[in-house]
Amino acid sequence: MPERGRWRRPSRWSLGPRVTAVATGLFLLFGVIGALLFFFVLKQVVFSSLRRQGEHAVRDVIAEARAPGTPVLGSRQLGFSLLQIVDERGRVVAASAPAAGRPALTTARPDTPGGRVHKLVRIPGYDHRVYVVGAWTRDAAGRPQLVYAGLPVPVLDLVGEVIAIEIPLSVPVMAVFNGWMVWYAVHRAVRPVGRMQRELAEITGGREERLVTVPDTEDEVAELATSINVTLHRLHRVLERQRGFVADISHELRNPLTGLQAQLELALESPEDEDWPGVARAALADADRLQQLVSDLLIMAKLDAGVPLDREDLELGAFAREEAERRRRRVPVEVDARDDVHVHGSRHALARILNNLLDNAARHAAERIQVRVRAEGGDAVLTVRDDGAGIAPEDRERVFQRFQRLAESRRRDKTGSGLGLPISREIAAAHGGTLVVTGDGLPSASGEGRGASLELRIPLADTRRAD
Repeated sequence: MPERGRWRRPSRWSLGPRVTAVATGLFLLFGVIGALLFFFVLKQVVFSSLRRQGEHAVRDVIAEARAPGTPVLGSRQLGFSLLQIVDERGRVVAASAPAAGRPALTTARPDTPGGRVHKLVRIPGYDHRVYVVGAWTRDAAGRPQLVYAGLPVPVLDLVGEVIAIEIPLSVPVMAVFNGWMVWYAVHRAVRPVGRMQRELAEITGGREERLVTVPDTEDEVAELATSINVTLHRLHRVLERQRGFVADISHELRNPLTGLQAQLELALESPEDEDWPGVARAALADADRLQQLVSDLLIMAKLDAGVPLDREDLELGAFAREEAERRRRRVPVEVDARDDVHVHGSRHALARILNNLLDNAARHAAERIQVRVRAEGGDAVLTVRDDGAGIAPEDRERVFQRFQRLAESRRRDKTGSGLGLPISREIAAAHGGTLVVTGDGLPSASGEGRGASLELRIPLADTRRAD
């Protein structure tokens, strides 16, 4: 038995023979069914024509039987040459020249006076079957008689013989021909799939992006190859992003851990001369930084994994006032918020965005921070402005990259992780919104520039548009 869970490389020919055998069998089955249906339809068409002509021939004979005198049997229907008039006892009263001296063509009789007999019979002296049509009539004296019109039909026997001979002979020929055609078609169709399979097996997740070959057939296989390449490209981007994320994490975690370890080792070298309360405060600061960093990393991991957020209806203006007043900051925060701006979101996640924006503004502001909440179109808009140095236009997207910190930010706060704004943008995207750096912020007191302005947009809970 093969080992459970062990991957086995499939054979490049494993699909072709199975498809060929199944398709050949289906072709043969449908071919035989088609031949039988053709024979059945042909037979029905022939019999329908014979029935119609035979009834015309019977009517011609009935007209002769009812005429006074000795009937002279004949018919205008081509081929119906066996004509007879038979009495109730089965004796032939009159007959055409080809049927003269023969017994009644058949003993079958119509069940009703207006009925008809349609029957294939064997007649001595004829190598082929005879199609007979019969009907009741009366002679000139009113006595009941039977009229029969017969036509030898060698074509039916010939068709039956052809079918009986051709089907057994054609089956092997059809099997070989269809098998070769199916094998050729399947082999040609599977060849690009086999190449893609081998190319996929060679992809190991290295740094070099690998794609599969797209055939120039412009069919479903080419579309499959294109879809595979799109998926591989996305996976490569995810892997590159994860590699960079892991590298940045290791760098950010190494610094506080190394500093904490160095402080403790240095303190233990001369424990009697060390200021242990100071050592504890420094270690606690590094631990706080580690805790904040780990918390940010967990949030990023949840956002990347698409973990759903617990949402509720929030009045964004009152929510902004509450969060702005919850914690005192270095610079006072002014809140200009409209009432009745409702969003459907996570209280904890939106609080994280607002506090990240306020902390970022407080880090750079000189004297003022302003929070504005309003409805615009179908969105709730929250803007945080400060009167600091501002953000240069070329850096307005860079600040949302993970672990990216501008020189001004590093100068003002050396303990930051560079994850606050990226986390805020990810949370905004999870709410179906956006977070961007817009135009200038508040004017500074010195008049030497304008601060930064960050704008959060989230769809309104009731999708109403602003007045």
